[in-house]
Amino acid sequence: MAPEPAKVLVVGRSGQVASALRAAAWPGFLALEWRGRESLDLRRPEAVAEAVRTGGWAAVINAAAYTQVDRAETEREDAWAVNRNGPAALAESCGRAGIPLIHLSTDYAFDGTKAEAYVETDAVNPASFYGLSKAEGEAAVRDGTAAHVIVRTSWVFSPVGTNFVKTMLRLGRERKELRIVDDQRGRPTAAADIADAVSRILAALLTGKSDGFGTFHFAGAGATSWHGFAREIFRQAALRGFAPVPAVTAIPTSAYPTPARRPINSVLDTTRIERVYGIVPRRWEDALGETLDALVRPAESTARKEVMR
Repeated sequence: MAPEPAKVLVVGRSGQVASALRAAAWPGFLALEWRGRESLDLRRPEAVAEAVRTGGWAAVINAAAYTQVDRAETEREDAWAVNRNGPAALAESCGRAGIPLIHLSTDYAFDGTKAEAYVETDAVNPASFYGLSKAEGEAAVRDGTAAHVIVRTSWVFSPVGTNFVKTMLRLGRERKELRIVDDQRGRPTAAADIADAVSRILAALLTGKSDGFGTFHFAGAGATSWHGFAREIFRQAALRGFAPVPAVTAIPTSAYPTPARRPINSVLDTTRIERVYGIVPRRWEDALGETLDALVRPAESTARKEVMR
């Protein structure tokens, strides 16, 4: 008789990465169960502890987070509860259960003042409350269990949820010109690629092929600015029939003030995850093409052209 699959709890269900995890191809020896906020709310630490203690899990993946960067400046209690206290409860519970925890974090843990790409050992110094809540969530995970993998990523995009790619396409249909910040740099990352990396890490941990715990950076290969990202979005969208293509004008951060300060440099060095797990990120432009295949449909583009005649 074949052994029962190892049960894995995934906290989060409808966000970009959680949705990508649901769509990913998982090894047959793993049985994943997703819990959204309606069934497992990170703002209730006692419920988190109970879910981990009684589930018979082999591992836990935390793909849930409060991600409203600007709103976090005023909704601090909610952001802190989800991004700091929830991960703390998960880590402590996983530590007691003796099971690994994979936790997703962000480039916003850094202030963006470093000239070079950030490595995992660089000191965190968040410039926003969102970044602070995530950085403190990381610290709580480290304190709660040694068997943790923290995956920092950046500039996440996918066909679902709210993200830069979808926002650009929406605004591109509404406006003739878009003014986009050109002095912030980072590495755009497809949620599908994050999900693939997480699945490979988890499989390696549970099969004993790796005991690579700690913090890792994972982001799409190649760095760009938001302006460069936008130009590539519309270049590839036009190839798929998107029309009309708006003008994309470069502006400095000072011309686009926001409640939360963004890092000027969000570029993450991914050498460690490549060395420890053999996970080599693909070019973000290639991943973008797959996302646009799902978002830009020739029939819709043709309809837009007819309306504009």
